Amino acid sequence: MEKGIEDFKRHSHRKLMIVVAMMLFTLVAAVVTLKLDVKYLSFLDIFNIIFNRSDPTIPIKDDIIIWDLGLPRILSCILAGFALGIAGAVMQCVLKNPLGSPYTLGVSNASAFGAAVGIVLLGGGFISGQSQASIVVSNPYIVASSAFVWAMIATGIIILLVKITKVSPETMVLAGVALSSIFSAGISLLQYMYNEYALSTIVFWQFGSMGKAGWDQLGLIAAVSAVAIAFFLYSRMDYNALDSGDEVASSLGVKVDRLRLVTLFIAALLTSIVVSFMGVVAFIGLLGPHIVRRFVGTDHRYVLPGSMFLGAIILLISDCVGQTAMDFTLPVGIITSFLGGPLFLYLLIRGYSKRNGRIAEFISRRKRDART
Repeated sequence: MEKGIEDFKRHSHRKLMIVVAMMLFTLVAAVVTLKLDVKYLSFLDIFNIIFNRSDPTIPIKDDIIIWDLGLPRILSCILAGFALGIAGAVMQCVLKNPLGSPYTLGVSNASAFGAAVGIVLLGGGFISGQSQASIVVSNPYIVASSAFVWAMIATGIIILLVKITKVSPETMVLAGVALSSIFSAGISLLQYMYNEYALSTIVFWQFGSMGKAGWDQLGLIAAVSAVAIAFFLYSRMDYNALDSGDEVASSLGVKVDRLRLVTLFIAALLTSIVVSFMGVVAFIGLLGPHIVRRFVGTDHRYVLPGSMFLGAIILLISDCVGQTAMDFTLPVGIITSFLGGPLFLYLLIRGYSKRNGRIAEFISRRKRDART
């Protein structure tokens, strides 16, 4: 008995150390990425600009580069990674679908369509040219609200599919692909109808970029993310119970239906707020949780914070590669799609293989029973 308790404590300590290591690596990746943005400045210069901004000897140009360009970009990576990583982890849990994430279920594209509606039709912004910065969000609350409404519509459709038809995880993802196609068509319609600038700018925005959000938008994202993450972490033991099945969770006092609805509601809110200001960033909600589970298992006390930190790490590294790998800047959404696509195919094939294996075993058992 005592040996079992000691083993449990040792494994728990190891998992905690892995999460702490991810947190520290997030900080290191943030500093290195910021340094690569301003190669001519030393680490000491960067820290001096950040922590001693009142120093009159700091050149105005360096202050602007760090505070108006570098830091917002780094914080965008961290906040988006936190939000999308933990949203993917909880969606996979409550939907019992290892393929679930805001992107694969169509919620991200629904948010993108809602944000485009907010910018183009509701007066939440305007398009001023054909560059990355040409989409100007003049009223972030209109854009975020519109994105959230459409994200909730997509989430509601997914919930109805789960409750009414009891679809398999693979079929749920196919429904997500269909939803993504519908909302992508809606965005294309807006591009076609608006003006000559809309096509290039909104297409670029769909790819996802960490250079779009300013300090005001980051404050809104941080506030929403803090509340949402606090709820998810508070409910971590309920998610562990839910992994054992709805009946077991209900017997332990978990209000399963309410937990599922509130979780999906908040996950949709997180996704919509990120997509509103940063565009569609693919597969972070799929990559982070699956990699973390390889190291810490399925305990949501460690999966949730680990998914947050790993999501931020993936985004920081992807943004760094996009900034430095070529002579031009690659949108981060393109890089995460290259990373997440193979994992998605692997999980899909593995899911079909497991299901076919269970079917073959069932048929074989029925044949044996018939012979006897």
